Amino acid sequence: MGNPIFIIPFMVGSIMIILGIVLITHPPKKMNNLYGYRTASSLKNQEQWDFAQKYCGNELIRLGILMTISSTIGLFFELNVGLALIIGLGIMLFFMIILILRVERAISRKFY
Repeated sequence: MGNPIFIIPFMVGSIMIILGIVLITHPPKKMNNLYGYRTASSLKNQEQWDFAQKYCGNELIRLGILMTISSTIGLFFELNVGLALIIGLGIMLFFMIILILRVERAISRKFY
């Protein structure tokens, strides 16, 4: 088994980049419950929905690249698997929180 401090941020970061590209190139046209960035603020109206999709796609790519780069930390540390798993998941959670905060702040700045 590989080092979770490397594997988790690398895999999740790569997925974020792919999802960001998909969200930018094929954004959901109308508000829906299947895919897209869905929060109370993004679902208020179609204009906010469209803005949130584009902004979130760009942020997914930016943060996905940073997360993938941060995975190199795992190449330099050999910790026990339990601790490494907690750190890897912590890195992932940190980037997800940053993503939501940045998109919500952008929606708030633009529409409120």
